[in-house]
Amino acid sequence: MSSVASSSVARVSRRFFIGGNWKCNGSRSSVETLINKLNSASIPSNCDACVAPSYIHLDYALRTLKSPWIVAAQNVCPYGSGAYTAEISGEQLKDFGIPWVIIGHSERRHVFGTSNETVGKQVKEVQKNGMGVIACVGETLDERKAEKTMEVVKEQMKAIADNVSDWSRVVIAYEPVWAIGTGVVASPQQAQEVHDSIRSWLGLEVSPNTAQSTRIIYGGSVKASNADELISQRDIDGFLVGGASLNGDEFNSIINSTTKVTSKL
Repeated sequence: MSSVASSSVARVSRRFFIGGNWKCNGSRSSVETLINKLNSASIPSNCDACVAPSYIHLDYALRTLKSPWIVAAQNVCPYGSGAYTAEISGEQLKDFGIPWVIIGHSERRHVFGTSNETVGKQVKEVQKNGMGVIACVGETLDERKAEKTMEVVKEQMKAIADNVSDWSRVVIAYEPVWAIGTGVVASPQQAQEVHDSIRSWLGLEVSPNTAQSTRIIYGGSVKASNADELISQRDIDGFLVGGASLNGDEFNSIINSTTKVTSKL
């Protein structure tokens, strides 16, 4: 798989991006304890550090997490405000001051049936309201075994790219479905190969400059024990962390893996 990194376009420095997806977890007590732990951490200057609490904990996180921590939402209604019971609109998230939203996580796709078309509408909704998108892509184990990884990922990327208005507010999260919550992690080489191919796709389908500047992060059973090796790969610009982000000490260790390498070029 070829990379656009060797093109004649000048390389652009990319800051690391580490996100913690708390999913449907947390009590008032556990979230307070976790936030206190995160507030005591030192965030490397070359890294954007973000957490995505459940909706009922968003307000508390916004009020209590100290800068430079960033708070993100885990999902958004694709249709805006209106008669959409149990949904949260982009306008509401913007009103709350939420700067980033996770879109297209595999659990939304495979548990709740979110289609590529809906993901595209969500991307458009988020960007219309001036927020950043953490857009997730990834293949199932069957798709990987059938050697359809990039076929699947390219279809997902097209639905995202067709609705992006500001690439400076986009982070792509490659999350192989077979490695999420399973304890199985893609090898650094497997992850790098897909990240490189996504960057190549961006170079061909969007622009070489977008390919070089867009951050592509990895998610899938990331832990403190494997973060250093993964982050050292040329095209891995950070992580979207699940279960390990609920442990303040481990999450801080993952974040600090970025100090082992220079900002990606």
